[in-house]
Amino acid sequence: MACILLAEDDHSMRQFIKKALERAGHNVTESEDGLSALNVLTADGGDRFDLLLTDIVMPGIDGIELAQKAAQLCPKIKVMFITGFAAVAMDAKKSQPEQNAKVLSKPFHLNDLVQQVDVLLTKAA
Repeated sequence: MACILLAEDDHSMRQFIKKALERAGHNVTESEDGLSALNVLTADGGDRFDLLLTDIVMPGIDGIELAQKAAQLCPKIKVMFITGFAAVAMDAKKSQPEQNAKVLSKPFHLNDLVQQVDVLLTKAA
């Protein structure tokens, strides 16, 4: 299916999300923060990723800055933000790098996440 770069600083959450997406048939590369995700995008050229799934609030480079840099490196990448901070989610909607982005607030059910990822991936770029 899709190749997804997951940037989430919470180890347990990252593992749950990764397993759910892999069970749905996606190939997931995980990063523990925004900087390591940016390094993956830079090293690979980013073209192999269909989706950046990123937490918004992370140490170092936050998810919004990561998404902006990802959009510059690979303009076709789609972005989904996940956050536990409703106010941050509202601000993120205003500063999304492209219309290819979506915000999903925590807590969420993993089935809902997988469904939202599939919907976003099937939208025309």
